[in-house]
Amino acid sequence: MNSLINRPAAKWLVLLLLAVLWFGTLGYRKLITPDEGRYAEIAREMVASGDWNTPRLNGIKYFEKPALQYWATAASFEILGESDFAARIWPGITGFLGLLAVFFTSRKLWGEATAWLAGGILASSAWWIGNGHFLTLDMGVSAFLTFSLCGFLLAQRDGASAKENRNGMLIAWASIGCAVLSKGLIGLVLPGIAIVAYSIICRDARLWLKLHLFKGLALALLITVPWFISVSKANPEFAHFFFIHEHFERFLSTEHRREGPLWYFFPILAVGLLPWTSLLPQALKKGWKSDGNFKINRFILIWAVFIFAFFSKSGSKLPSYILPIFPALAMLMAQTLSELSSKALRWHLGWIAIPGLILIGAYPYVSEMNSEHTPQIYNAAYAGWLVAAGAVLAAGAIASFILAGKGKKEAAIATMALAGLVGGQLPMVGHESYAYTNSSYHLVEAIKPHLTANSSLYAVRYYDQSLPFYLKRTLQFVDYIDEFEMGQKSEADKRITLDDFIIRWNSDAQPIAILQTDTFNELQKRGLSMKTIASDARRMVIAKP
Repeated sequence: MNSLINRPAAKWLVLLLLAVLWFGTLGYRKLITPDEGRYAEIAREMVASGDWNTPRLNGIKYFEKPALQYWATAASFEILGESDFAARIWPGITGFLGLLAVFFTSRKLWGEATAWLAGGILASSAWWIGNGHFLTLDMGVSAFLTFSLCGFLLAQRDGASAKENRNGMLIAWASIGCAVLSKGLIGLVLPGIAIVAYSIICRDARLWLKLHLFKGLALALLITVPWFISVSKANPEFAHFFFIHEHFERFLSTEHRREGPLWYFFPILAVGLLPWTSLLPQALKKGWKSDGNFKINRFILIWAVFIFAFFSKSGSKLPSYILPIFPALAMLMAQTLSELSSKALRWHLGWIAIPGLILIGAYPYVSEMNSEHTPQIYNAAYAGWLVAAGAVLAAGAIASFILAGKGKKEAAIATMALAGLVGGQLPMVGHESYAYTNSSYHLVEAIKPHLTANSSLYAVRYYDQSLPFYLKRTLQFVDYIDEFEMGQKSEADKRITLDDFIIRWNSDAQPIAILQTDTFNELQKRGLSMKTIASDARRMVIAKP
């Protein structure tokens, strides 16, 4: 990467291009159910109610996660207005800052050439891209865990001064506090697992003397404890639900129906690292072969392996849970990539043409898929985006193969990184093809002409998480529980029975209800007076005639 390093203008141009490609598509898609609608709506309700202490979803107490991301999203709504872009700005910003943290840490540890490789690998890895453009809590907590990892590495590296050790550890501890405030105790547990495992495996007890435990814990507690105390005082049921149910019971049980086999995360890791997956075996090997008093690469390897094992053992699994290991793997793979000859590099880059061609070849199968809830027309539209992504990856792989064969290693890597970044974004952007079924935006647009200030809204045995965000109003649940059981127990009026709904329907002046066909048919049999004012493949909206 020497030609880039020696040209400051080129470096700023690359950073600008990355920022445009990274942030430019955040607002293109409508928010989809469940996660995007859920986390946007909690923040919207904070702004609407002025209560930034007690998280609420559809007007119901919601204590599954802490409040940091809700605050950040609510602040973006206050500044930018309530939009799809503003809703996704937090995962976008934290994902981008994670890239910068990896870059600056790698530059300090291994030099600028490796730093560009590490940043480029992470920026173009499919799973980092996907989670940086999708509204969940996982990118935020992963970014803070990355900051904690980077602060720790800089603090513990051989040659670090006492001041650098202290400042690096304070960054790590502050990041741990923010990670806890983003998604709970895993913000502390995951770094703790890595440190304990490293000190045992490497027999390094001296490490514990350089963690600034008392000062660091005080800082982390200063960040986290005030909100936990405040929300617990306002809501006595919070502490048991959050700490016991959402942490220990979720990890040890499968009640959330998110179980998976022990190998669950292996295919996610393989696909998520594209287009750099083939570097992984050599990177893991390099991670173990680490020199010095503090074995930096071995710690990075232990961080990745033990976090991967932790979630593999958990009774609750979701694909994005292993996201915190991707920055660590990017740093290991960057060192491996820097040592490859142009000849070896050809094969590491050229094989990416295969998944590209697979995406292209999937077109006739995806475009013909059809189901009751996802009509073929939407699958056909999305199939075109997969073809575009496959074409970008295949073209990038072929071009990189040719460039590496000519000894142009830097150009080959840059080409593949750009192809990975663009090719990884296209399936995300193309998912807008499913907005009519996976989001409530278009349904709400059809409802709006029938809405007045006096309209009462009901969600009858069905709920789309994006409904209240686009309606800018909450709905009354009818025979619907799902994740709202705790909140409905503390506020019994938040759920009514179908019989209660029928009574209210007949007495309300302007009721509107969202439901599915089977419930509609049942209400017809019970003689409810209603008319359909909007519908799509998944649900329908009724009002009084």
